[in-house]
Amino acid sequence: MYDENLDRITQNPAVMGGKPCIRGMRVTVGMIVGQIGAGAGIDELLSDYPYLEREDILQALRYAAALSQWREVSLVKA
Repeated sequence: MYDENLDRITQNPAVMGGKPCIRGMRVTVGMIVGQIGAGAGIDELLSDYPYLEREDILQALRYAAALSQWREVSLVKA
């Protein structure tokens, strides 16, 4: 899945085991989405991680949204 609007999302097997990261840093999309899901706001994340930019967070959210369109995840416990 490549989208030129997601140019800040990188994957490299040598960085965080190949998980999607922000601009090659050791900040994963999952970490950002998890923090937002736990109630953190964008401004809070920018304060906690000053090396991130607003567009980094927005692209992480868009990336996660795009992935959810491609894969069905069962939320029912087996």
